[in-house]
Amino acid sequence: MAKKNRKSSRASKSKADPRDRVIDAALKLAAERGWRRLAMSEIADAAGMSLAEVCSQFSSKSAILNGFHKRIDERVLASGPADGSSARDRLFDVLMRRLDNLQPYRDAIRLIARDIACDPLAALCQGPQLMCSMARMLKAGGLKAGGINGAIRTKGLALIYVRTLCVWLGDDSKDLSKTMAVLDRGLARAERLVGIMCPAGTRTGAPETKPA
Repeated sequence: MAKKNRKSSRASKSKADPRDRVIDAALKLAAERGWRRLAMSEIADAAGMSLAEVCSQFSSKSAILNGFHKRIDERVLASGPADGSSARDRLFDVLMRRLDNLQPYRDAIRLIARDIACDPLAALCQGPQLMCSMARMLKAGGLKAGGINGAIRTKGLALIYVRTLCVWLGDDSKDLSKTMAVLDRGLARAERLVGIMCPAGTRTGAPETKPA
């Protein structure tokens, strides 16, 4: 019976998308032993793949993290239009959806964040993906992410998100009330700054007012 279970487990792994197999294996190992000393060969073993197969999908651990964040972006975007009549409400909804999708991986993310904080190069490699993710979140919230105003919004939202993420990692409340409070305050401050958000109700495709 045990042999059959192992065979069925290997069969299900072989049918899964190889990128997802690598990402899931990496996050599982990160939750168990951290990120900094984790080797690509260990991730390959956990994914039931050869090192060459893993490297054909991801060139490095940073690339695996980028793939993970892109997967989270896709799940948020696939969850439907953001709720809310104002830009602030829609962005709040979008970012909370993102954190909900990250929740199953919180232990892994906590250790990854700790180890990356001690590795400036690894942190630098995550910067471009963070900006891409925040641009997608802006679009999901009905806001433009292109042009000068869009770049300002993207950077502003990234700062809000990173600060919220830090609180979320240590938020032990059942309803994530601490996380929601920090996110709401951050968006409220951003709403008062020119260029971070459109006027209430403005969605992608609507004309923007030029900043003073």
